[in-house]
Amino acid sequence: MLLYPLFGLIPEQVLTQILLLLPKILSAIAVLVLTRFAIRLVSRVMNQTLRKTETTLRKFLIQAAETSTLIVGTLAALNALGIEANSLVAVLGAAGLAIGLAWRDTLSHFASGVMLITMRPFEVGDRIEAAGVAGLVDTIGIFSTTIITPDRVKIIVPNAQLFNGTLKNTTTLGIRRIDVTVELDDRFFKDTANYSLDPTIEELLELVKAHPLVLSEPAPSCMVTAISPKSTMLSLRPWCDAECYEQTRSDLQKLVQEWWWRSVAVGDREPPSKQDDKKGDRDRERSRSNWLPW
Repeated sequence: MLLYPLFGLIPEQVLTQILLLLPKILSAIAVLVLTRFAIRLVSRVMNQTLRKTETTLRKFLIQAAETSTLIVGTLAALNALGIEANSLVAVLGAAGLAIGLAWRDTLSHFASGVMLITMRPFEVGDRIEAAGVAGLVDTIGIFSTTIITPDRVKIIVPNAQLFNGTLKNTTTLGIRRIDVTVELDDRFFKDTANYSLDPTIEELLELVKAHPLVLSEPAPSCMVTAISPKSTMLSLRPWCDAECYEQTRSDLQKLVQEWWWRSVAVGDREPPSKQDDKKGDRDRERSRSNWLPW
């Protein structure tokens, strides 16, 4: 007998199946609703727990926890519908294997991103040199890292290249040493009979100590790095904050160059710029004389 008053033309057999599935469908819907609330709860709890954690790591952990909660809730809902979770997992595993083979490079970047976020060899705001790129770390993503170069160019580097290669972090220790090479050739020494390098070294050290960006601790040093019959190579090694390395290095090289010019610019000796001007005048005069008819 058909239940026409209630369900019109629906056959009794189909109606029976619907009534049997209805509790399972309601249970699956209830599980999905609970899963949604569980995801919000997990996100709120982890935000509170990890509020002092680095931003990139916190976002990654929260997303991972939310995804895991969603997967568990979905499997529970399918189980409530009577679908075997084991067979579904097997299908997903086979699909995952095929996707993994097709996307192995992308998954490599993902795994490297997880390791970078976990091990934290650098953080947002650090200056690094890696994968042929040098600049400021702007963002650390799951698949790639964004670096801003000193000339304001945005470069996106795959995480695998950063994790698998050599990485130089110039910010993490806070200070950097500047190496300024000073060559003292035979033009510098006026009298080598009883000459000592100590006064010159002391003068150079006082020169760099007077710079406002040079740190007093660690103290600057000056080392003799090479010698020859006609010259002596000194390495002047002051320290500065990592953030102002380039500016301090440029300033010190300028100071040392000007000091060298002052030290040797006596008699016929003049700074290279003036020498170049005189040489250019002599060349022009010689060229002009070559065109004279006599």
